[in-house]
Parts: sequence; structure tokens; C-alpha cells
Amino acid sequence: MNTVSRDRIIGIDVSRDWLDIYCLPEGKHARLPNKVEGHEQVAQLAREPGALVCFEATGGQEWRLWSALDTTGIATRQLPPAQIKAFAASQGTRAKTDRIDAELIARFMAFRPDAGRVLPHEKIRLLRALISKRGQLVETRKRLLAQIKAHGKLGSPDMFDAMDAELKDLLDRQIAELNVRIEQTIASDNDLAAIADVLRSVPGIGPVASTMLIAEMPELGQLSGEQAAALAGLAPIAHDSGSMRGKRAIGGGRRQLRHVMFQAALVARKLVTIANALCKNRQKWADQAT
Repeated sequence: MNTVSRDRIIGIDVSRDWLDIYCLPEGKHARLPNKVEGHEQVAQLAREPGALVCFEATGGQEWRLWSALDTTGIATRQLPPAQIKAFAASQGTRAKTDRIDAELIARFMAFRPDAGRVLPHEKIRLLRALISKRGQLVETRKRLLAQIKAHGKLGSPDMFDAMDAELKDLLDRQIAELNVRIEQTIASDNDLAAIADVLRSVPGIGPVASTMLIAEMPELGQLSGEQAAALAGLAPIAHDSGSMRGKRAIGGGRRQLRHVMFQAALVARKLVTIANALCKNRQKWADQAT
């Protein structure tokens, strides 16, 4: 991502009902409603050239504001909460209020002008919504299956058989419907379809992993391997000091993407193990056949 110098930075702490705002360089605080009229006022504050509006990822509370500002052509950036938290610790800030958070967001953006994400285009946003809902239903189905197993251990499965079967059937149908919608969304865009084809040619990368990569890492094709691994939270982090070489461990990054890629890596590893075993035994089988 290109580093961009900004004349004005507007940091916003977004909650369900309010937008707490801090403007640099003038140090102005404001509080606006997280509604259409509040979004319009933020847009007015950011009208001057060179202005950048930034906010944390807050579980979706920021999306209405983000879309409204992007529609008006205002530069925006979504920032990782973990980085803001680490920045606050580095500044010695222990208190936490919405006003303080808004100022920290703005000052972090000034310190790290290359950080954060821009708003993805509409098809990517739709994919994210579909993937999020699918993940919710898959998790619900996993819990249901665990409960069914627990009922069996308690010796009372018959009591809930019909109810559990009906709920599982409903979840299976809804997940299948979402899978179809996800595939249709990808197929309707030539660029996304081409990316999906390339990704699915990699061992271990199937429909779920490829869709997650498209939705959660739209920067693909513009990153080095090291940068992509860091964004996915799969880059081993060094813990060295002097002559001591600490144990490397992965962490951070985009959590949902990291989870899916870890599962894909397990599948790929198994495929490689099977392929190696087949290669080692190929000559042995050929000799037995003759």
C-alpha cells in the first residue's frame, strides 16, 4: 500500500449510536450521531483536499459511515484495533474513553500513514457478508452436532431426535443456499472468477479457502509473499534478544483468513505426504506387477 501524506486527518471512534471525532492538526473534538445526518456532517468536515477519515474495525458499526463517505469521494481507512491498542500502550495512555480513542486513532494514522484498508468494491463487500453468514451457520451446526453427541452420552437422544434432525436439515439447506450464492457472485465477475480459478489450482485450496482469500485479501496480486503472510497472520514472528533466539510463532493478521488458511495448509500437507508415499512405492509396485 502506498504511503500518502495528508494535510488533515479525522479520527473517529465508532459506536452503535455515536461518532466521536478528533481532527488533526487543529485538535478539534466533536460528537455526532451514527446516522445519516451525522455521516453528512463528517463528510462536510472532510471536504477540504488532502483530508483522510480513519476509524477502527468495530464489528460492522462503521460500514454505514464508510459507504456514505466513499460515495462522496472522501478518502477513508479502516484500521486494526490491535494496532491502535499497541500504539496507545506505546504512548503510555492507560485511560480509555471514546474521546481518547478518537484522538489515538487520528494520531496513529499520522504516525502510520500506510496502515489500514480502503473500502473494497461492492462485489467484495457482498462476498464478505455471505461468508460471514455462512460461517455463523457452520458454527451453529457444529454446536448442534456436539449437542447431539452429548445427548447420546447421556442416554437421552430419542427425546430430541426429531427436533435435532429438523434443525440440522434447515442448517444444511441454508448453508447450501449460501454456497450457491457465493459461487454465483464470483462467477458474475470475470476478474473474481479468474482469481478463483488460479487459487483453486493450488493443492489444499478449495471453494471455501479461495472465497475467503478473495474476500479478506483483495490486495492479492499487489503483495509479496512475505507481505501476504503477514496480513494473513501466518508469518513467524521473531522473539530474539542478543545471542538468544526465541521460538517463532504466528499471530495477528486477519483472524478469519488465518483460520481458513491454516486448515488449507493441513490439507495440502496431507496431500504432499500421500504424493511422496506414492512416489516411494511406485517402483515397488511396478516390480511386484512384473
